[in-house]
Amino acid sequence: MNKIIEDLNWRYATKKYDATKKISAEDFNTIKESLRLSPSSFGLQPLKYIVVENKELREELKVHSFNQSQITDASHMIVFCSLIDIKENHIDQYIENIAKTRSQEIEKIVGFGDYMKKEIFPMDKILLANWNSKQAYIALGQVLHTCANLRVDATPMEGFKADKYDEVLGLKEQNLKSILVCAFGYRSSDDLNSSLKKVRKSQDELFVLV
Repeated sequence: MNKIIEDLNWRYATKKYDATKKISAEDFNTIKESLRLSPSSFGLQPLKYIVVENKELREELKVHSFNQSQITDASHMIVFCSLIDIKENHIDQYIENIAKTRSQEIEKIVGFGDYMKKEIFPMDKILLANWNSKQAYIALGQVLHTCANLRVDATPMEGFKADKYDEVLGLKEQNLKSILVCAFGYRSSDDLNSSLKKVRKSQDELFVLV
């Protein structure tokens, strides 16, 4: 079997984690690097990843996550956040980063920045916030495969009260809002879901040739 397909068949949304097992620093750095390298519209990356290490804080967030055990039992937990609004300085800093990274004269790429401003700034605030939030799901898709390749379990979660997360983590003051949560770690030996066959539609049902 192709290694990619093998990885994807291996992974599932882990419901019960072994709280005694921890992800190595090396593997977790790979997970973070995968998120850093994920694609986004314009390459702008209007995202922040909050790595919640504090045990008391995770207990508090668990209450706002319908008491799902993954929040506290998984080795690591990341809250995917997107920018509420994109300011001029966000785009200017991105253009500066491009110039520095590629050793280019900033005058030669400033037009790209102007184009982004022309496209983004007229957006309705709600539309812009939704557009930003979609970038988090692109990153999630990439990191789930990264984890499967590392044989690290990962559970993407939308079952949480975003407004409470925003309040507890002080996100609004940082021009951020929580979009989704992902727990990372290792499945418990008695997680019943680990033995269930993966259920998916067939290619014939999903793909349309035109």
